[in-house]
Amino acid sequence: MARRSSTPAVPGEPVVERIVDIDVATEMEGSFLEYAYSVIYSRALPDARDGLKPVQRRILFQMHDMGLRPDRAHVKSARVVGEVMGKLHPHGDTAIYDAMVRMAQPFSLRLPMVDGHGNFGSLDDGPAAPRYTEARMAPSALAMTAGLDEDVVDFVPNYDNKLTQPGVLPAAIPNLLVNGASGIAVGMATNMAPHNLVEVIAAARHLVLHPDATLDELLRFVPGPDLPSGGKIIGLEGVRDAYRTGRGAFRTRATARIENVTPRRKGIVITELPYTVGPEKVIEKIKEGVQSKKLSGISDALDLTDRQHGLRLVIEVKTGFDPDAVLEQLYRYTPLEDSFSINNVALVEGQPRTLGLRDLLRVWVDHRIDVVRRRTRHRLAKRTERLHLVEGLLIAIVDIDEVIQVIRSSDDADTARTRLRDVFDLSEPQAEYILELRLRRLTRFSRIELEKERDDLAEQIAALQAILADEALLRSTVSDEMAEVAATYGTPRRTILLESAGGTATAAEGAPAPRGRAAAPALSLEIPDSPCYALLSATGLVARTGSTDVPLRPAPGAHRAKHDVLAGAVATTVRGEVGVLTSRGVVRRVSVLDLPGLPPTDGAPTLSGGLPLSELLALDKGERVVGLVPVGADAPTLALGTAQGVVKRVTPGEAPANRDSWDVIALKDGDEVVGCATVDEADELVFIASDAALLHYPASAVRPQGRPAGGMAGMKLAPGHRVVHFGALPAQDAADGGDDGPVVVTVAGSSTALPGTQAGSAKVTPFSRYPGKGRATGGVRAHRFLKGEDALFLAWVGPAPARATGSAGQPVDLPELDDRRDGSGQPLSAPPLAIG
Repeated sequence: MARRSSTPAVPGEPVVERIVDIDVATEMEGSFLEYAYSVIYSRALPDARDGLKPVQRRILFQMHDMGLRPDRAHVKSARVVGEVMGKLHPHGDTAIYDAMVRMAQPFSLRLPMVDGHGNFGSLDDGPAAPRYTEARMAPSALAMTAGLDEDVVDFVPNYDNKLTQPGVLPAAIPNLLVNGASGIAVGMATNMAPHNLVEVIAAARHLVLHPDATLDELLRFVPGPDLPSGGKIIGLEGVRDAYRTGRGAFRTRATARIENVTPRRKGIVITELPYTVGPEKVIEKIKEGVQSKKLSGISDALDLTDRQHGLRLVIEVKTGFDPDAVLEQLYRYTPLEDSFSINNVALVEGQPRTLGLRDLLRVWVDHRIDVVRRRTRHRLAKRTERLHLVEGLLIAIVDIDEVIQVIRSSDDADTARTRLRDVFDLSEPQAEYILELRLRRLTRFSRIELEKERDDLAEQIAALQAILADEALLRSTVSDEMAEVAATYGTPRRTILLESAGGTATAAEGAPAPRGRAAAPALSLEIPDSPCYALLSATGLVARTGSTDVPLRPAPGAHRAKHDVLAGAVATTVRGEVGVLTSRGVVRRVSVLDLPGLPPTDGAPTLSGGLPLSELLALDKGERVVGLVPVGADAPTLALGTAQGVVKRVTPGEAPANRDSWDVIALKDGDEVVGCATVDEADELVFIASDAALLHYPASAVRPQGRPAGGMAGMKLAPGHRVVHFGALPAQDAADGGDDGPVVVTVAGSSTALPGTQAGSAKVTPFSRYPGKGRATGGVRAHRFLKGEDALFLAWVGPAPARATGSAGQPVDLPELDDRRDGSGQPLSAPPLAIG
């Protein structure tokens, strides 16, 4: 191969051509390697520290440089794209705009970094042109760029060496894990799943304080991905493989429930879709399946999605077909069930690496420690410099007349500067600062201000020096900042994690299984009406056991299930019915046959194969499930407690036989039911209020009433406080005063914290330490608040041992038994969701 070049030998002389022979293989190899490295390092793969590709980092930095803060007005997207392309990213404007659009889409990122105004697209349609849309930084982007002016990261030249840009952002948010990433490089690719910010930061804080923490310890905080679209993740073994090796896969399912779409026809209502799947794609695949005879029993599929109610796909089922079997067909042959392959490839020190969960957290934690260390050094240098000037100014103000005389008698500024240094023993910066002093600073009040500033600076310098001198204090500072970020930007988990798909009815027997999936065993719909338990977990899963012989308590008095806490258990039959009591004081009838059956087990049942209750019931906005209750004429007396301290007992036989829902209490405005229990006359009713007051008295003190009644005064509450727990203890348990008797668990925190973000401090105390009081009294104090705590946000009374669970069903360790009735609590390792 010959390469031709034309260069003039001497200016003004004719051009001389030179032909250089090169080896084709060597040229191709060198060019390909340069291209591959450019794609890997400069375009396709994110940095493991801030989780951003170069174009995303440049977009956020340029918006930060333009001052497009969340409290400023939006600007045209075309302006942002032009600034990024002209100053930092010399590539096509389409690529820059596409990257910015994805950073603004809430269905693409778990925590969007750009606040878009206008049509930024959907899962099925692209965005409008950049001249029509507007953008600015989202609040979370401020945490990514905070501290750029404090020398926390290195700046590198831009493409033409005229400007500088950060090589990495400070990234106070673990963006790579929270928002995930996807990209195709040369010879490699990355595909990372989004996670919940609160859970990731909890794991990172544990790693900060325990650098040798194992993967199993971190999995207690991060049980699995949390997708922007919600839905369900089926099977967690692949997720654990990815956390261990960096590679794995899992299946995602839509959130679906069976309900009456017409008075005589049932349908399947889809409210959440798998990640990156759009409703139009689902409707199209359903129509193709019906036409090709792969799907049967479907009469129509409607997309009723709107801005007010969100996603809503309604699939009408033909009369005579089992909706559960139809739903299983949809999972098999449509994108209502999809797979996600995890490939955690990111740049570490400029090199692509496949990282597990611990490595991903460690890289970000190390980056944050370095950022805080550099920021502390920068602030220390600035404050030391300022203190030096303030001390010189104080010297000048003390002898201000002599200072003025020295300056007035000098011929020029250089002479005055030299004489000031000699007469008052000042440094060069101090003398220069005094020469620039304004006359209005010569007041007595200014001197007082300077002395106060000097003292404040000295205190700040000491604190900064202490952080730099003590590695443990530095790590504690980093951990506290992480907690603040979680409290500011954290949101509750959206995706439900299931170990298996549960016992949903399958499609017609003999239907072929899709490629990549094993054929599910057919489930007979003719299930015998045998005794069983209907179970409700704290995370909202419902299921039924195979029989009433299943031990619900692994230890005597321990009413719990593996990986979760039982919020309700009702003895019934497979073809029977149970009631679901909601916070509105409404009981909704549910068929036990609709609940998935749990596989046989030797110990306590696990609800990991349960069904989210939201798929069986359509709750109103703000309505939540309180517990399961028996229905029927022979049902025992039901006791209810409300947030405003009202108590009520409903007489048996009040459930109407021809209605799917009915009220059991007339609530006042602003009140809601917080707890329920079936009781006998001798059982103890227990109230726990947010001000840490506990009250208990016999159920016989509350006379039974009919359904329309509003109850009676149960507990006297302090102004501004509410009931956080209501329950009941059987008479024999309440009388047990030993170490194995019932316990009281209280969890305190700040009333202003975002729900689900604070771990709080917990205390476990024997129930026997609390004396009983009369109905409608204030009770006794059950918890002493620590600094920063002003309320209980969670409490429970029941048989020992108590157990706490997090938002995803992961266990949260409780402290040891404390005999002090009004003692303070011990900090928890993670935010608890429920106790049981």
